[in-house]
Amino acid sequence: MPARLLVCTRTTAYRHASIPAGVEAVRTLGDFEVDHTEDPAAFEQSLDGYAAVVFLSTSGEVLTPAGRERLAAYVESGGGFVGVHAAACTEYDWPYYGELLGAWFDRHPEYQPGKAVVEDSDHPATRHLPAVWDFVDEWYDFRTNPRDAVRVLVSADESSYEGGGMGEDHPLAWCREHGSGRVFYTALGHAAEAYDDPDFRAHLLGGIVWSAKPLSGPPLS
Repeated sequence: MPARLLVCTRTTAYRHASIPAGVEAVRTLGDFEVDHTEDPAAFEQSLDGYAAVVFLSTSGEVLTPAGRERLAAYVESGGGFVGVHAAACTEYDWPYYGELLGAWFDRHPEYQPGKAVVEDSDHPATRHLPAVWDFVDEWYDFRTNPRDAVRVLVSADESSYEGGGMGEDHPLAWCREHGSGRVFYTALGHAAEAYDDPDFRAHLLGGIVWSAKPLSGPPLS
């Protein structure tokens, strides 16, 4: 049976025009069965049948108190969680979410070309990438640097674009374990064009596969 993913795109703050392209990308990336929702009630039910939950450019407060409890219990017990782009602009009033994801969004400069540096090429989300990855995005700054709590996969080279605010140490994509679950986050994915980019699609697929809870046996990667 294909792994099932729950993709949430609910927004109560800024809404990205790229969301439909992102959902379609996830549907076509791999052998997944995808349930797409913007209904917070979806998180008030059992999530155990999902290999991973994906927050795709969510924003603002998107979960009910019961939904928060369900999501936390799901990850703690081995469920996968993937955050894409504005997932870091989500659930600011829920401290657990900030710990789960690794960091919250602070600000970004203008959408522009820049260079992403692959720090860890021994991961499904980065194995295919060059050491320096030319990309176009918003180059998110975060409220805190997550490095001490995560495995940094990709960082931003702030000298390659205008307006960076974190300095020389600027994590951009990372993964971590939380309870018995796995978490992957990438700050990239602002524009619809990203979801047609083969390197970004492989980056996203690798993160999902790494995070996904296997139906049986060892982790998927």
